[in-house]
Amino acid sequence: MRKLLLPMCLTLVGCMPGNMADTPSRDFVQESALGLPPLKSFATSSVEAPTRSNIDIARDFLELSFHLESGRELPVLTRFEGPISIRVTGAPPATLLPDLTRLIYRFQSEARLNVSLTNAPDANITVQAVSRADIRKNLPHAACFVVPNISDISEYKSARRSAKTNWAQLRQRNRLAVFVPNDASPQEVRDCLHEELAQAIGPLNDLYRLPDSVFNDDNMHTVLTGFDMLVLRAYYAPELRTGMSKRQVASVLPGVLARLNPAGEARSPERAAPTPRSYIAAVQTALGPGASMPQRRKAAEKALEISRAFGWQDHRRAFAHYAMGRIALQSDPNEALKHFQAADQFYANSSATTLHRAYVASQLASHAISEGNGVRALTLVNPAMHIAKEHENAALLSTLMLLRAEALELTGRSSEAQHVRLDSLGWARYGFGSEWAVRAKMREISTLSPRRGQRG
Repeated sequence: MRKLLLPMCLTLVGCMPGNMADTPSRDFVQESALGLPPLKSFATSSVEAPTRSNIDIARDFLELSFHLESGRELPVLTRFEGPISIRVTGAPPATLLPDLTRLIYRFQSEARLNVSLTNAPDANITVQAVSRADIRKNLPHAACFVVPNISDISEYKSARRSAKTNWAQLRQRNRLAVFVPNDASPQEVRDCLHEELAQAIGPLNDLYRLPDSVFNDDNMHTVLTGFDMLVLRAYYAPELRTGMSKRQVASVLPGVLARLNPAGEARSPERAAPTPRSYIAAVQTALGPGASMPQRRKAAEKALEISRAFGWQDHRRAFAHYAMGRIALQSDPNEALKHFQAADQFYANSSATTLHRAYVASQLASHAISEGNGVRALTLVNPAMHIAKEHENAALLSTLMLLRAEALELTGRSSEAQHVRLDSLGWARYGFGSEWAVRAKMREISTLSPRRGQRG
């Protein structure tokens, strides 16, 4: 699954492969012991229908369904045949079941899947909540992962290199396990549920060329999108079945998509160029775990060089600039600013990248605040806050709200700033989890402003 990419100044951890590169690996009220406002969470989903051509979506579907993230081909389609039951074991945090219930409802209402919760030990999918230490003991760089044919993390170590857990040798899905952390932030747990259950039920691959999907290792989208739900609905269309080859699926897929997504029939295909493995490797080195800062910078430069060489004008070119900006922040803020501005320009080329631009807005607003330009910061964060809320990203939303509070202080609106700051904390508790993490984020953003000395 996803590498641990960091899409913004937040430590937003994605999900990661299990069995090396071939295993897919992201109103409740809880009072604060230290006086922070109650935790907030999202009650409703606002999901946009996919806006791309069915020709493009068919190509995406086939690549998602018949390849692993390593690039290895899968010989046949595999899925559950019949109702899908999900149970929860381990020590789940208090937010897991409400978030899982909301996700199952979305599977039922949007993807038309026959999915339900159960307590039965023979459930098709077991979601086991364990510590991050337990997960990393099995997969050092994973936040969460999914494995076929086991139900408990204690089974994984002995089975990880066997045919039993080899996705390429799987011919039918009957029993899978999803391992999620029980000591991470509520948002990270929810993100793991969305991504890992989507891959437990549907396609196993990720594609960098997708601007509107969780099935993308850039980690911009953290909850399932309208495109993702369409893919899952098509995956379980009656025209398809377990054991079909790629050619067989390709022959019936246009009719499936025409029936499920008639608006996509009239749209012109974009036929985005494939993403070379060299770009994927460069991005993963630049923003993933384990590399030194010089190695990260070199990798980010390579990703940018590849995107230029291919003449990309899309979100992949933007993301390469974004990675460069992230890496340059500590050593050269002016260079970082130029890359963030370039990222925003390329993201602006598509209506499908409003969330991506909201991430960039947080960086541009941070710079504006550090320059004492509160008016500029407000023009950036105000629309981005709405986008973050639409996409149910509490970590991004709370960061933008804290930035807005600093910008309001700079423009002399201290009373309003205090109200916004207080309102942000419930979202920050969902997005960042622990109180020390929330307070650390508050301190980090407060130090941006040149007024910090006046506040002591």
